[in-house]
Amino acid sequence: MRTLDQLSVGATASVRALHLSERDSSRLRAVGLFEGIMVTPLRFAPWGGPIHLRTSTGSELALDRELARAVEVDPT
Repeated sequence: MRTLDQLSVGATASVRALHLSERDSSRLRAVGLFEGIMVTPLRFAPWGGPIHLRTSTGSELALDRELARAVEVDPT
């Protein structure tokens, strides 16, 4: 299983699954991160900080690394 935090900056991947609680999954879906969407990490904050990413719909968000480890992806 490959997770969002394992991607390189600029790599594109499709979100396969959110392995999170219903509450956290709902929050991510509400901001546009859901199964089937393409994501590209733009930068990783130092010292384990959040990941700044862009979705295929053009949205940009910062995602905590702990949450990113629970987002299964398929690199393209």
